[in-house]
Amino acid sequence: MTIHSVKLDAALHPEELTRYLDRIGDRWPIRTALLGGARVDDVQGAPAQRERGPEYVLVLVSDAFDGMPWLERVYQASSLWDALEMGTAADVHCYTPTEFERKQGTMPAVRAVAQRGMLLYEESVLS
Repeated sequence: MTIHSVKLDAALHPEELTRYLDRIGDRWPIRTALLGGARVDDVQGAPAQRERGPEYVLVLVSDAFDGMPWLERVYQASSLWDALEMGTAADVHCYTPTEFERKQGTMPAVRAVAQRGMLLYEESVLS
């Protein structure tokens, strides 16, 4: 799995994000990976005087999450995040495509990542 063709600022540790996505991809075929949170907002020029919230918010979307208890998928995906390398833990969300669509309407954190976050990976669909 490779990071989508988005230019990531060095402050976001692109090499470690790539390694993380590879670890995730070894377990589940990911459709979409989005990164948001205060550090992404910083890179995108958000003002310093604001409520920061979580430093990293990661949304992973996979069909393979279907039938898997939500806490189990989040626990496993979170345990693969290298907080030491990244400087802090991540708030990891793991959804099926249907759950992701629904959560965008009901969870402000997920909606913010979907609207303002960075697309790290998206499954290629060849026609």
